[in-house]
Amino acid sequence: MIIAVDGPVAAGKGTLAKRIAAKYGYTYLDTGALYRAVGLFMLRHKQDPSDHALAAAAARNVHEISLDDPDLRKEETGNAASVVAVNNDVRAALLDYQRSVAKHRDGAVLDGRDIGTVVCPNADVKLFVTASSEERAHRRLAELVAKGETTSYEAVLKDLEERDARDRSRTSAPLAKADDAHLLDTTKLDIEAALEAACRIIDASKG
Repeated sequence: MIIAVDGPVAAGKGTLAKRIAAKYGYTYLDTGALYRAVGLFMLRHKQDPSDHALAAAAARNVHEISLDDPDLRKEETGNAASVVAVNNDVRAALLDYQRSVAKHRDGAVLDGRDIGTVVCPNADVKLFVTASSEERAHRRLAELVAKGETTSYEAVLKDLEERDARDRSRTSAPLAKADDAHLLDTTKLDIEAALEAACRIIDASKG
């Protein structure tokens, strides 16, 4: 079984996807981490993430960055990832890897921006996880503060809205809800309630 979990930044899709994978014993892939790895590779090599040729080359060398590297979660890395994600050559370089994970025989859960629309359009279950911009900004701020970073709610909200705009307006694989995806609004849900709602959808799909 392939489960696609899409949605904007800080909507809770990553945490939810991990919990779903753990509950059902499926392989989990945070596809956003791949783009973050490309961004981090470029930052560490003093490269401009908006340089398409260098970004494409970085994507081919993304294996040099561990997906467990804590620097992947820095705000600077996230912004770089959002920039490289609009690069068609970067997306093409990472697509085969994502699809190979999706074919895991024990089942797979992938989360990102375009899993249900591009990476795995034939996924067995598609979830589009969202929340209000204000709630997402509060969640993201709490994450950053917990990491010791200094910022403000206003700055986080502005950054989040800019990233949303880039993700939705890019020409290649924009952030969008697949027509057959189930909408899951987590604005007023904690992770347990969100997981319960997701599992009802998944279990129903199994007949």
